This record gives sequence, structure tokens and C-alpha cells, in this order.
Amino acid sequence: MSEKTYAGDILPKQAWDMLAKHPKAVLVDVRTDAEFAYVGNPDLGGLGKQVLRVYWKVFPTMDLNPNFVAEVKKSGVAKDAPLLFLCRSGVRSRDAAIAMTVAGFKECYNVAGGFEGDKDATGHRGTVNGWKVAGLPWVQG
Repeated sequence: MSEKTYAGDILPKQAWDMLAKHPKAVLVDVRTDAEFAYVGNPDLGGLGKQVLRVYWKVFPTMDLNPNFVAEVKKSGVAKDAPLLFLCRSGVRSRDAAIAMTVAGFKECYNVAGGFEGDKDATGHRGTVNGWKVAGLPWVQG
């Protein structure tokens, strides 16, 4: 899959703005159930929206979810809706954005830095970039 097969990377605050401005825009969180439960989740309640949660890889094996595209389609999102994909750091979500673009969805973005962001010099996430560091709403567990 080529890097040019998706709409591109956007920063978390750009994702929030797009979700706020576009009624059909959807945030698709591709993290695992364990991450949803223990790390925290974006809170779109202030926008009157909910996060669509469809995992890209299956925990604990971290094999690709063979039903990913079908599950996103089954949710009823429109093919012309802006889809913003989020994971822990922006790697899995980029792959998901590419896959959904290949599946015919028109506007698929990767939220760069993901929910927790890149690791800092000490190997910890949550201090460099990402949804949490940007100060965007989130809830624990």
C-alpha cells in the first residue's frame, strides 16, 4: 500500500476541529480492547458524537483483524464522510486509513501521534505528542 492512498496525517487538534465542523466526520479508534479499558478513551461527548471502536489488530496475538473493513462498513459510516483513525501512536491508524481508502472511502485521515503519542527519551508515552498531550477531552477506562 502506498503512502499516497489516504488523505494524510493530521494533528489531534485538527482532528477535533474536523469532528466539530463536519457533522458526518467520524473518529475511528483502532486500538485493542485492553487499550480501551486501561489507557483511556477520547471523549467526544462535548461534540454530541461517539467514538467508533474497531480494532485493527487482535489482542494478544496482534494479528490483523480480518474483519476490520467489514466492521467499519457495518457501522453505517458514509463513504464520503471524513474518517479519522486513531491508535496509540499513529502507526496502526495510518494502516487502517490506507485500508479504508483502498476499500473506497474518500476521506481517510491518520491522527498523527495517536492517543498516547510517541515515546520520550525515557521510553514513556504521554509526554511528547498525541491526543492526551494536546489537552483534548478523554476519559479513563
